[in-house]
Amino acid sequence: MADLYRHAKTGDWFQARPQLENTYDEDPTLQAMLKQVLPEATLTAVTSELKSFGHRCAGEIAKAGRLCEISEPVLEQYDGWGERVDNIRTCESWQNMKGIAAEEGIIATAYERKHGEYSRILQAVKLLMFAPSSGLYSCPLAMTDGAAKLFETLLINQGKKGGVTPEAAAEIKKAFARLTSRDPKQFITSGQWMTERRGGSDVANGTDTYAVAEASPNADAVTHRLYGYKWFTSATDADMSIALARPIPASGEKPARGNKTLSAFFLWTRDDKGKLNNITVEKLKKKLGTKQLPTAELLLDGARAIQLCEVGQGIQQIMILANLTRLHNAVGSAAGMRRMVMLCRDYSTRRTIFGRPLCEDALHVHTLARMEVETRGAQALVLEVAGILGRVEVPRSPQDGKLASDLLRIYTPLAKLVTGKMAVDVASEGVESFGGAGYLEDTDIPRMLRDAQVLPIWEGTTNVNSLDVFRSVQRSGGQTLATLLADGRAKLNAAGKAGADLSAIPQTLRALEVCEHFATVFFGPGGLGNSTSGSFVARDFAMLLGRTAVSWLLIAQAAGSGRRSDLVAAERWAATLDQQGLIKSLEAVTEVSGAGSSPKKVVESKSSSSSSSTDKASPLLSPVFLSGAVAKRPDQIRFEDLLLVYEGWAKTPQKVAEALGEKAPKASL
Repeated sequence: MADLYRHAKTGDWFQARPQLENTYDEDPTLQAMLKQVLPEATLTAVTSELKSFGHRCAGEIAKAGRLCEISEPVLEQYDGWGERVDNIRTCESWQNMKGIAAEEGIIATAYERKHGEYSRILQAVKLLMFAPSSGLYSCPLAMTDGAAKLFETLLINQGKKGGVTPEAAAEIKKAFARLTSRDPKQFITSGQWMTERRGGSDVANGTDTYAVAEASPNADAVTHRLYGYKWFTSATDADMSIALARPIPASGEKPARGNKTLSAFFLWTRDDKGKLNNITVEKLKKKLGTKQLPTAELLLDGARAIQLCEVGQGIQQIMILANLTRLHNAVGSAAGMRRMVMLCRDYSTRRTIFGRPLCEDALHVHTLARMEVETRGAQALVLEVAGILGRVEVPRSPQDGKLASDLLRIYTPLAKLVTGKMAVDVASEGVESFGGAGYLEDTDIPRMLRDAQVLPIWEGTTNVNSLDVFRSVQRSGGQTLATLLADGRAKLNAAGKAGADLSAIPQTLRALEVCEHFATVFFGPGGLGNSTSGSFVARDFAMLLGRTAVSWLLIAQAAGSGRRSDLVAAERWAATLDQQGLIKSLEAVTEVSGAGSSPKKVVESKSSSSSSSTDKASPLLSPVFLSGAVAKRPDQIRFEDLLLVYEGWAKTPQKVAEALGEKAPKASL
């Protein structure tokens, strides 16, 4: 009785929490993908480093990241004597992340280029493991990488028409060395200050910050003083920043709005004595998520800055930075998805319902399998874009460099918009899979959903990036799209020649041709793409194009690896290409936009049945239950679900392992 009484208030049973272990070892899919995108020698050379970092991300870094979440930044505007100090106080764990990032070379790896064109892929892999553990320190690293890329480009172009002056180049070179350093004492981070009260998407018309040439006779000609109000500045505690402003001409007249009066500037946030560079921190932002990250409203009242480009070139220079941060955004999306799936998978072995663990419940595992397919798609996409960026920086040939540049121009906004939406969906599903525990802040599960919501917004919303895809097609005369679709066809052809008998191939080719035909008619003479109202379909086009690209990447992965779960993932992804009615939407717009006919249908694969047999399929079957047009039996579906979630996982429960070890149902694959 005494024992019973002692436990009367709390009980003697507690739900085991999900465990996070080595984030490299726990991701067999990432390992399989790296075998396809990296040369064997390169993978062998970096595996030990990645394993070590994966262990660190699951332990030391994850614990520090949690402390960042519960110890939010605080603004101390005045000291005890009434002096304005504007100190943003962050926790020790946040400050330590800076040293960890330097030691691990998360930025340096991309610029040392020890592994040539594959250096960007290695950086992406580290970010995939680091971002969800880092307490959002991946955000200042994204902007640091963008600033480093901008500075590298400026230094390469020094001496050319419109290039930076020798005085500016010397300061830029010094900053670049520190942005890319592995020495924690030398490493610095950068912010980006673009968004003002009028908003962040239309910076050409929304920028009200002005630059006045330094009047001091001792100052060099490139020094300016910035005056303006930056409404949203992420990672405000960074050591330096890149900002947009309008230089005041010699006449003293206020510059007009628009691109032609903008320039980009570089400024240190503090001087050598630690005093703010004529900057006041007006307030810290209260956000839905990313609470670990100091974000503030700043008043620039004569901040000393260095002009980086000619007037009128500001947005062009900023886009160099933005393309890097968009890629980081996409990597962060894939990283968050993978982390949520890892935790859900582990929890499925620890949570018991109705007398059995969740991993033995068919419906729960099917839900995890859907999340897994989305996550694989995101991972494949970001590794592809990282690899393309590597080819731009270290081209195999001049021709390949041009090809990679065209691909990067259209792939970057596609990757950002597709993964951002997927990240929120997977995070939401993951929270739900934990039940009530997923809604409790002290489990740290809700934070993952709150943080995910910024991903479709930061660096351009889904609509903004969709319009950017449109612009890439229009301004290149269709070259970027043609290059992308040719690359997709090449991957599908290679998969077919490799003997991959996948219904996903004709399904993906069908979607590819819909995108191609739409663009031909829509952007052609008399098409809606030439009217101001034509942008209404940009989102559908970009989303279908992006998801189609993911489909051919998953097919290429399946054909290359031969893993059964990769084959299943490719088929399931392709089966849901038109789940949102995107193909029908584009076909309808194509018909009213021009006089073209619908694209010819692709010949059905051997494994596909006729359309009449598809019509007879049970209406209860969701598209994910279909492989091509063939409905599968429940035992086939269950086997494939287990395969997707648990194949290659070291901690796979015995019963699940036994089920996977059994002979697969005949009709499966």
